[in-house]
Amino acid sequence: MGRIICAGLGPGAPDLMSRRAERAVRGASHVAYFRKKGRKGQARQIVEGMIDEGAIELAMEYPVTTEIPFDSPEYITQLARFYDDWAARLTELARSHDVVVLCEGDPFFYGSFMHLYTRLRGTVEIEVIPGITGMTGCWTATGTPITWGDDVLTVLMGTMPEDEMVTRMAASDALVVMKTGRNLPKVKRALARAGRLDEAWLVERGTMKGERIVRLCETGEADCPYFAIVLVHGQGRRPELPARPLVEVSL
Repeated sequence: MGRIICAGLGPGAPDLMSRRAERAVRGASHVAYFRKKGRKGQARQIVEGMIDEGAIELAMEYPVTTEIPFDSPEYITQLARFYDDWAARLTELARSHDVVVLCEGDPFFYGSFMHLYTRLRGTVEIEVIPGITGMTGCWTATGTPITWGDDVLTVLMGTMPEDEMVTRMAASDALVVMKTGRNLPKVKRALARAGRLDEAWLVERGTMKGERIVRLCETGEADCPYFAIVLVHGQGRRPELPARPLVEVSL
């Protein structure tokens, strides 16, 4: 029996992968990765040049895109069948080979592999290699700590209803908003309603080539990059001494 090894690839820069993940990718005879139809796939691009020439690649192409509402019955049905099918195919392959599944960021943090993991668990041996999350790479790219002291950090999805976002944004100290893309105008409205827009940053392609960091209030309505995260940094307590008053010295 072989194993299913999910390699967390980190936020995007290849040199931010763990040594264990890189070893798994370089030694793989079978490599599977998610992608949209007609695209190379972000995970596959991260490991460009690492996969052995003789390795068999398995592109797991999503059956639907964001054009279908994510909470619609059609969307749920098609994705469920997609994950069921690939779980069965990977299980069959793992009877005789190790299969490395690529996953951007950390597999257990909103990673697509989670949906395979729940189907594979108990039927085949699985190893999950953690990775640096995309949001970690993005807030480090800003050069400012995301949380201080006892700040509360909230991670939100841009797909959430606007009113719910406003409530959560107003109640938290530091914010990360993922799944922005075409939801960015809604995210901006929610931040403005919560009084947080002027504090927000947009980080596009964090740690990768073409990285861009800009204040969210300075972006246009048509500016909706796919690989982007919105951040609001916390301003919590810090162990700093108060500034000493200036003392005039007479000469």
